[in-house]
Amino acid sequence: MLKRKIYQKMLDWKQNSRGTSALMIEGARRVGKSYIVETFGKKEYDSYILVNFTQAPSSVKEWFDMYMEDIDKLLLNLQLHYNTKLTERHSLIVFDEVQDCPKAREAIKFLVADGRYDYIETGSLVSIKNRVKDINLPSEEESIEMYPMDFEEFLWAMGNEMLMPFCRECFDKRQPLGQTLHRKAMDLFRLYMVIGGMPQAVQEYVISKDFDSVEAIKHRILTLYRNDIRKYADNEELRVLTIFDEIPGQLQKHERKFTLSALGNGARMRNYQNAFLWLSDAKVINCCYNTTEPSVGLRLNDERTTLKCYMGDTGLLVSHAFDENGRVPIAVYQKLILGKLETNEGMIMENVVAQMLTAAGHKLYFYSNSDREDKDNRMEIDFLISKSKITSRHNISPIEVKSGKVYKLTSLRKCIRKYDKFLSTPYVVHPADLKVEDGIVYLPLYMVPLL
Repeated sequence: MLKRKIYQKMLDWKQNSRGTSALMIEGARRVGKSYIVETFGKKEYDSYILVNFTQAPSSVKEWFDMYMEDIDKLLLNLQLHYNTKLTERHSLIVFDEVQDCPKAREAIKFLVADGRYDYIETGSLVSIKNRVKDINLPSEEESIEMYPMDFEEFLWAMGNEMLMPFCRECFDKRQPLGQTLHRKAMDLFRLYMVIGGMPQAVQEYVISKDFDSVEAIKHRILTLYRNDIRKYADNEELRVLTIFDEIPGQLQKHERKFTLSALGNGARMRNYQNAFLWLSDAKVINCCYNTTEPSVGLRLNDERTTLKCYMGDTGLLVSHAFDENGRVPIAVYQKLILGKLETNEGMIMENVVAQMLTAAGHKLYFYSNSDREDKDNRMEIDFLISKSKITSRHNISPIEVKSGKVYKLTSLRKCIRKYDKFLSTPYVVHPADLKVEDGIVYLPLYMVPLL
């Protein structure tokens, strides 16, 4: 069993809700939603029914329309169809991939009010407009997002439960790990970076240690994403696919900003905005928006026509970017793990930082100012994150991501000088060990989840 942090959140919901709300687990396809809810049903309840709406016959889906006002009949039919006896307040019903039966999601209001059983929904694409436009969304729904496995979950899968707590201790004390442990942590992190956090890919590596088999799984997931776009993108298919295919090329650029002209002559954000939102709602990408000033209220200052577009899982980015005839050459994996793929390593590292910040609950923002008249205003800051408790001053941490051993901090130092009153701790994320110098914390990549 792959251990996932979301399991504790599910336990908290069960204990605190006590049947007064349903739980919606939303996330990209293949992040492990079905696996975790079935495991939860087996371990935490006397019995459970899992209704997978991608496989359920049409007759089962029709019940949620026919018996909305006859809950007894609906619940009896489900027990008979799935040959499972449910016990009041000790059983769970799971609506898996509920976006394929919107009426089941609408029925949650009445099922929760009935109060006999607990309900968990899982969904990909549940926020997509055409999946919810004809139903009343239940207010009795608590929602949590599920992401690809983070680095600590990857370490657990690899049988290592000691490293991350030690990293957390060093982070809190602002102390380096030391040469030997840092090298070990970076070796494991680079392995995580190329395999990614999709549970099937991680499980395959744990079992086989075979990169070809891992690559085959990731290739199938990318194919699934393409098929979802064709099936669900609702007249935006070509634009969504064009953006999806362009992501690696855009991330290879020095500034990483998405250049709309790459999508076609005369491309404008007003024409492509829905396509970006579709990919973001599907959790396939993480969008990072430019802010006009690194000050309180990043969202108030965001400028949505300028953005960076990261893949939701960095392992999938590796497969997407280096695909040759349906497979990434093993030499690419080996060079990335050894830190010798110099030309493209920056985009991989920036993507994995975006992924880790997103999973830690941060909205993604960057700061870009191309002032042609005053060079002191000209700067590029990779990420800006805000403190959880907002005060009138010193809330924003600028983050620069560096993939090499030798680098300059021109933009970061300009930012510190110009916006000092707004800034909290500045960070440089790099492949070296932790150090603190001139008020800047130099953070190894594997510590980003601790921010």
